[in-house]
Amino acid sequence: MALCHLIPPRSFLLGSSPSYYISKLKLKPTIPSLKKRFFSFSISAAMASASPAKKVLVPIANGTEPMEAVITIDVLRRAGADVTVASVEKQLRVEACHGVKIIADVLISDCSKSVFDLITLPGGMLGAANLKNNEVLESLVKKQAADGKLYAAICASPAVAFGSWGVLKGLKATCYPSFMDQLASSATTVESRVQVDGKAVTSRGPGTTMEFAVVLVELLYGKEKADEVSGPLVMRSNHGDEYIITELNPVGWTPNDSPKILVPIANGTEEMEATMIIDVLRRAKANVVVASVEDQLEIVASRKVKLEADVLLDEAAKLSYDLIVLPGGLGGAQAFAKSEKLVNLLKKQRESQRPYGAICASPALVLEPHGLLKGKKATAFPAMCDKLSDKSEVENRVVVDGNLITSRGPGTSMEFALGIVEKFFGRKKAIELAKVMLFVHP
Repeated sequence: MALCHLIPPRSFLLGSSPSYYISKLKLKPTIPSLKKRFFSFSISAAMASASPAKKVLVPIANGTEPMEAVITIDVLRRAGADVTVASVEKQLRVEACHGVKIIADVLISDCSKSVFDLITLPGGMLGAANLKNNEVLESLVKKQAADGKLYAAICASPAVAFGSWGVLKGLKATCYPSFMDQLASSATTVESRVQVDGKAVTSRGPGTTMEFAVVLVELLYGKEKADEVSGPLVMRSNHGDEYIITELNPVGWTPNDSPKILVPIANGTEEMEATMIIDVLRRAKANVVVASVEDQLEIVASRKVKLEADVLLDEAAKLSYDLIVLPGGLGGAQAFAKSEKLVNLLKKQRESQRPYGAICASPALVLEPHGLLKGKKATAFPAMCDKLSDKSEVENRVVVDGNLITSRGPGTSMEFALGIVEKFFGRKKAIELAKVMLFVHP
């Protein structure tokens, strides 16, 4: 029996699994309770043990919101999904929002005859419009809905794309707040952070993307796999609440209307962390320079997302910065640690008492071995914290000690970036930005 026939028509919200709804069904009293439990378990087990490599399509376009695209791709690939990133433009390289450059795997025309277990659309106002206007994608999504397969969208895309294609009729759905009126003409609107109704999954914006992606993992692979994937992400349990940073030895970071910030990237960099840092800081109007430590601008990140830097590190090193901040990822952190030029930049930054920071593996693999944590409190990815000489603050999600800021992993990246915004622009500005991104309840 298909799962959609077992789940009541009401939606399930984040934190409630399909198996929860199966267990709530009123089965015939003649069926012993043991059989009920076995039946429920069998469905969940079947979901988890089905095809180990579900095929997923993530289309991207000029104007796509990069956090929504990259987080979704990254989380699904962590679950083992075979994710195809397809450009709806004439070329593989797309100019996403906030100057983030993503290189797709294929053109959408290459996918016209492909079959997917899930098609999921990122948002971004211009990006959603560009997705909506692509006939190949429209045909694929309409067929996906007609065939009873999973289809999903976030931010502007539920209203702009799905709404105009008529694939949400009679369903509950959500989207970015400013598009709710538009969505109301094609769906029953709700304000859930993640909404599932039948085979349609919708979500609200950048700050809900990680939750959205984990729900997609659960629908494809089951709750056990979703839990397995979400654990190492170090996600928040109190989604929507105001974030907290731990600050020790507070000092003022030199105020600047547009602080100049260097974000290095390398092969193996954790793409979620890099993208969230760049995106959030550019939203705050910081002047962010993305520099490749490789010998070319294009890097292949830890989950095989291809990103393009603005400049090579050799060029970036000619300038001085108000902050140097390192994303994590095991391979990326190792590449940073081996880069003499980057390590020297970091040492000069510390010596001149200018801010620097790192997240995930980078505090342990880059800052610690090069003496950049000496006399400082810091945190890092949980599995890396044993490498820190001072472990007294490692349980905190974001730690600021004077001019140093560190954080734990992908699920703390938004707080980490907002902590930087707070130090340069103040708490009020950071909270306003968090609400716009729906990381904090508006």
